[in-house]
Formats: sequence, structure tokens, C-alpha cells
Amino acid sequence: MGNEKSQAAQDAQGAHTQGAVGRRSLLGAAVLSAGAAALASPGVARAADRGSGGNHSGQGVKGLPVPTVIGHRGASGYRPEHTLGSYQLALDMGAHVVEAGDICPTKDGHLVCRHEPEIGGTTDVSAHPEFASRKTTKVIDGVSTTGWFTEDFTLAELKTLRAKERIPGNRQRNTLYDGRWEIPTFEEVLAWRAEQSRKRGREVWIYPETKHPTYFRKLGLGLEERLAKILRAHGLHRKNSPVILQSFEPTSIQRLNKLVDNPLAVLLSTADSRPADFVDIGDPRTVADLITPKGLREIARYAQGIGPTLDLIIPKDAAGKLQQPTTLVKDAHAAGLILHPYTMRNENTFLPADFKKGTDPNAYGDAFGAFKAYYETGIDGIFSDNCDTALLARADFVNG
Repeated sequence: MGNEKSQAAQDAQGAHTQGAVGRRSLLGAAVLSAGAAALASPGVARAADRGSGGNHSGQGVKGLPVPTVIGHRGASGYRPEHTLGSYQLALDMGAHVVEAGDICPTKDGHLVCRHEPEIGGTTDVSAHPEFASRKTTKVIDGVSTTGWFTEDFTLAELKTLRAKERIPGNRQRNTLYDGRWEIPTFEEVLAWRAEQSRKRGREVWIYPETKHPTYFRKLGLGLEERLAKILRAHGLHRKNSPVILQSFEPTSIQRLNKLVDNPLAVLLSTADSRPADFVDIGDPRTVADLITPKGLREIARYAQGIGPTLDLIIPKDAAGKLQQPTTLVKDAHAAGLILHPYTMRNENTFLPADFKKGTDPNAYGDAFGAFKAYYETGIDGIFSDNCDTALLARADFVNG
């Protein structure tokens, strides 16, 4: 890192090492079941795996891992993302884990769930004349964005808004559900998780992400401490708690590693990109440096998994077709890390060129073929907007 840790900080980091293997095993194994999962011994999941069928031993064809299906922002292929309606549908479809919460703060310090702090694209805020003067332009992680931002609203004000579909041009049918749900707070997500766990007789797993933590810390709205405080208040801060935490900023994960014992994952964007916190502290490394064997071993000191973009698993050529897989899966596993890449979607516009069908960019392509290609690399899980498709593809994979 550009700012070297002091020896005391390194010692504090080392205090978490003993539990790292346990957390890593939980990240890879305990979330496999959509029905009921129980740890028979450390790191071993016995899965009923309701609805997906096939082998429940934890290995698919050729001994490859059976992938965990993660509902990306819920079931955002069918409902406006990051709403309780989207989370509920993902769970009902059988997603093993629900990405319930891209965490952003409000002006008065509450944590809410939005894909980005800019809410003009995901709520009806533009239809509220009382908030017209809040529209502004901000630079977040070097990108200039115009709109309305969570940190400029109190929670009470945000609760007067309603969520809407983020990409209506691609998912016009989802607009049917515009206006049905509020912006959920993280506290409300935890209440929903607890209620669903009671109803289903098993723990429901969620996968929150800290959004732009360096940006918010500079505003005096540090995310990690607030998030850790809420998790501790709910008793969900332990290594076996059904909450996996993720961030695109490695220093955010390092900070969380000192605050809670939850499984942790570092998200990785394109190979030539630099994490925003690296840019801020003058660390010259790019994602390409982080996915080397050396970089992965460094990540494994404070995290149990990585969430790379799918192009880091299988790159595309100039025509958008899949090439040969990289060594990232092998290298990450050698470092003891679980891989949960993102994001698979059914629509042609989001699929590799090999799997597009017809000329309508918004029609479904051969998503099953694309899932198969990614599953066969040995990934441990995948984020998908279409949990049902991911689960059916998983069943095909398990049954060979």
C-alpha cells in the first residue's frame, strides 16, 4: 500500500489470521443451500438445496465447485433493484445469497440501500418539486455526476420517495413496479432477513457492499464504523454470521476486518482500473497488480474472497466473443480465496457475442450457454440479475 501499516497495525491484522480459514470456508460452503444448510463440521455444508436438484456434495462435474447463486441487488432482472420486493423475489426464486444492500449514508447518518448515492436514476425524486433545488453536480471517484444524492437528504426525506427501474430501456416490463417500494434502510433489510429466516427455518444470507467509502469518509460519513455498529447491535458481526461484506476499495475491507469477523470479499473491476482508495492515497497499483499471485496472497491476509468482473475470468476479443479463461481462478484458489464474479444477465446486450440470439438487444440470448462457460472455469459462485436462470444452469452443471 502507498501508506505502509505500522507494526502495531500489522499485529492487529494478524489477530484475525486464526479465524481466516473458518471465515473462508463459510464464505465458500455455508451459503450453498437454498433450503437448509447446517455445518456438520467446520467449513462443511450439508445442503438440502431445494429447487436446484442434483449433487449436493459441494462438487459438480469434473470435481469443480458447485457455484453459489447470488441475487444481484435482489432479482433486479424482474423488479426495481435494491427494493424489498426485489430482495424477496430473489429469495423466493431460490437464490442462495441476496445482495441486499449497496450501502450509502443519508445526511443524518443512516444507512440506506442504493446502487449509487445518485438517486435520480433509481427513484422518483425528479417528480418532487420540493427537492428540485437539491439537484447538483458532484465528482465521485473522479467521475462527474449530476443528480440528487443520498447524503443531501435526511432519512425522513428519502422515505417520501419511491423506487423505479434503473434501466427501463432494457427492462421496460420492470417499470410496471415503479413506485411500489421505498428506499430500504439497512436496518430494515436486517429485519427482513430475520423475519425470512424465522419463516424458512434457516438463516438467510445477505451480501452488503460499502459504496464509495473513501468519498463518504471525507464527508464525515464513514461507512465501516456505522455498518459494524449495526451488525454488532444485531449480533451479526461474527465469522459464522450470515452476512458477507464486500467493497471495491481494499482499504474498506481492511478496516472492516478490524471491526467485525464476517467473511469479507474484495471486488475487482477492469484490469487497467485503480481502486478509488488507491488513487486517493497514491498507490500506483491497478487491478492487474492485485490479481497476480502476489497480489492475491496480499488480499488473502485480510479477506476470504474476491468478486472479479467476469472479463477477468474469461476475457473477450475485439468482437466481444469469449477467449480462453485466464489463470485467475487457479491463482485465487491457490491463495485460499473464493471467487464470486459479477454480473450475469439474460439480455443480449449484456451477454458475450457468442451467446447473443437475434437482433433485439433487449431480448434474451443463450444465457444458459454463457452460465455453462463461466461455471466450467471453477468459480465458486456468481452474481446474477436472473436468479432462476442461474439456478437452472447450475442444476445442468451439477448433473453433468
